[in-house]
Amino acid sequence: MPSVVKINALTVPAEQREVLEKRFASRAGAVEGSDGFEWFELLRPVEGTDQYLVYTRWRDEESFTAWMEGPMKQAHQGSAEGGGRPRPAASGSTVWSFEVVQQTGPKADG
Repeated sequence: MPSVVKINALTVPAEQREVLEKRFASRAGAVEGSDGFEWFELLRPVEGTDQYLVYTRWRDEESFTAWMEGPMKQAHQGSAEGGGRPRPAASGSTVWSFEVVQQTGPKADG
């Protein structure tokens, strides 16, 4: 069964970029322990778009769904203390789903 890839395209105004990156950095480790998690990358746009891409790869759709309904949901609810969770850094979000049909890595020396 192929891995599944989820790409969340976040529209982030220029003045919110640093805020977004700091929030992801402060949550380091939040997804790594999830069952079925395989990879994460936060991709900063260089040219041609204002969208950040949040790339995650999962063993299967069920693993992703379990993370979304559990740890991810809890992390995004925030605390009710001090006025609740901060305003989102992104002004829009679209999630794309893919199956990995081919993959490769660098050849080993030797």
